[in-house]
Amino acid sequence: MKKVLLFISLIPMISFSQKKDVLKYFISKDSLVGVKNKDGKIIVPAQFRIFSNIENGELVEGETIYFDGFKKDEEKEKNAWGYVYDKKGNFLYRPFLYDSGADYFEEGVRRFVKNGKVGFAGRNGKTVIEAKYDFVSPFNYGYAAFCDGCDWGKTEEEHKAIVGGTWGVMNFKGEIIQPISKSENAVEINGKYYPYPFKYNEKEKSILQFFEKQNKQLSDIYYVNHYNKLSENEKKLLFEIVERPKENFPFYQVNTYDYRKMEAGISNFKFLVSENGKNVLALEFDNEKIPFEKWLKDEMKEAEEFQKEHPDNPNKLSK
Repeated sequence: MKKVLLFISLIPMISFSQKKDVLKYFISKDSLVGVKNKDGKIIVPAQFRIFSNIENGELVEGETIYFDGFKKDEEKEKNAWGYVYDKKGNFLYRPFLYDSGADYFEEGVRRFVKNGKVGFAGRNGKTVIEAKYDFVSPFNYGYAAFCDGCDWGKTEEEHKAIVGGTWGVMNFKGEIIQPISKSENAVEINGKYYPYPFKYNEKEKSILQFFEKQNKQLSDIYYVNHYNKLSENEKKLLFEIVERPKENFPFYQVNTYDYRKMEAGISNFKFLVSENGKNVLALEFDNEKIPFEKWLKDEMKEAEEFQKEHPDNPNKLSK
């Protein structure tokens, strides 16, 4: 085995912050929301009726400007919710409507709607995969399912469901991937198997080794309150780099998956590693960054308290 050359510091660094344009939301007399810069210049005119609790003068966070609502007197667009602009005030896209709001970012991208079709955009607002599908699922473990010719229907419980159409699976590049025979590293999607989707250089392998070395402790923390007894193999976590450094995002994002290669339930086990590979942060709620050492200490404390209060828990912490 090659000697790991990467040394990752757990000491938080102020250098994570980058100089950004200071933009603020403002609310007009008729309760419409827009955005101004620090000098008071209007970047996006006040034209949105929003549903989030934005206050007048509140800072715009993130790489883009998001309005959680609709334009005054707009025509409703199917499956779209909200508006996204760049920091210069240029319209970028409308997010896909999911869970009564804008679609969440999964593996660095989220769905957006254009002319009734669905595609993917990155956190910097740029289109990653063109909107040309009738429906796409969020990305999970490097793949997303899509369908053409399908439509929204309703189940007997009156909830929306996708019906009909021809289905397929795409990778991060938007390439259609064909199923393969079952193998050790294959990814199962809807009963079919697909190739392991990730490739890493030596630096990236070293980043992942940092998490692998702590796999046991991290899996103990995650499964301490799991109600079914799991084997050691089932408790082993998987770590993958799902996003790499880019403009306004100087990090590698590492997501955690269970033995089924599913992220569901492990959304608070997301991490950011600085571009130079020396600093680690835990990512909570998709925007709160916590130094890894502090996050790990807090998570372990909570796990120990849970086990103390529930001594019959089937998946014990390691001694």
